Amino acid sequence: METNLKVAIIGCGTMGSGIAQVAATAGCEVKIYDRNSSALEKSKASLEVTLSKLVEKAKIDEVEKNRISNAISYTTTFSELSHSDLVIEAIVENLDIKRKLFSELENYVSPETILASNTSSLSIASIAASCQKPDRVIGIHFFNPAPLMQLVEVIPAIQTSQEVIEQTVQTITEWKKVVAIAKDTPGFIVNRVARPFYSEALRIYEEGKADFATIDWAMKTIGGFRMGPFELMDFIGNDVNYTVTETVFTAFYFDPRYKPSFTQKRLSEAGFFGRKTGRGFYNYNAELPKPTEDKQLGQYIVDRILVMLINEAAEAKYLNIASAEDIDNAMTKGVNYPKGLLVWADEKGISWCVEKMDELYQEYHEDRYRCSPILRKMNRENKRFY
Repeated sequence: METNLKVAIIGCGTMGSGIAQVAATAGCEVKIYDRNSSALEKSKASLEVTLSKLVEKAKIDEVEKNRISNAISYTTTFSELSHSDLVIEAIVENLDIKRKLFSELENYVSPETILASNTSSLSIASIAASCQKPDRVIGIHFFNPAPLMQLVEVIPAIQTSQEVIEQTVQTITEWKKVVAIAKDTPGFIVNRVARPFYSEALRIYEEGKADFATIDWAMKTIGGFRMGPFELMDFIGNDVNYTVTETVFTAFYFDPRYKPSFTQKRLSEAGFFGRKTGRGFYNYNAELPKPTEDKQLGQYIVDRILVMLINEAAEAKYLNIASAEDIDNAMTKGVNYPKGLLVWADEKGISWCVEKMDELYQEYHEDRYRCSPILRKMNRENKRFY
């Protein structure tokens, strides 16, 4: 387990602490930086609880627990990061704040240090442009909880050197994660392709076709998803999920495919963030509502959301955001979809996908329901993704 890699994590929130655990488990020497010393103490205590639970479950032994714990140190001083080989930033999702951080960071680390951002949707090129050596900047996007989720999106900026890309992929692979390489576009793979899971569910609700509980029931029972969209948004936090949707919508020059929902905006404005506040789409302080278990309605819900997801995955492939394999890996290992969306497209039939998208467009005449050109071309040529 011993490696010579020295890793620094900027930010000791849930994500930063989780990435630190992953790196330390892989044998790296880790420093967690945060300006707030009490937040660092909280992070340290939380890690001890996490590792103790792993010992209780016989996932690791006491020796391994101590090794991981001792591999991580905590600091409020930037200068202590000077010997780092890799720095991963996991702070607030704000481009200006990240750019300022990266610019300052360069004053303390060596010219060879790789600087990475864990951003879920912001421009890596813009972050890199704040640095004197933009070629050493890259996106390394983990999913929450980082120790459990297999997928890591690696996002090179147009400035990133090939050597840095190769070193990053090798490091993350050595950390026993599945790497999906994504183009530096808003939302990368997962946060782009997954938008219809939330937005189309919200649209179905807003049209009065089904309530939250029924849509969640349909997607879990008929669709095979682990969580329904409203259950998942409440789990993620409506403040977080809405902000990502709004960021992607704005970054795509207000493409109607990514249009946010006023239903979720109002919940976010009201402070109804979901489970963490006790109320979101559901009120967790009261008995949860029962779904209408109508199989015909349920199938309509699943087909409508699924075809929108497939269309978004196809569009990502069409625009060379990632390979078909990386897109499917991203959705199965990053957000636990029951199967890859492009595999699903082949199973349902490309003609089915085109027909369903055209039905939606004929009903609404909205650009959000435009069928991806790659699906039309594949349908004409009788081709499959695999």
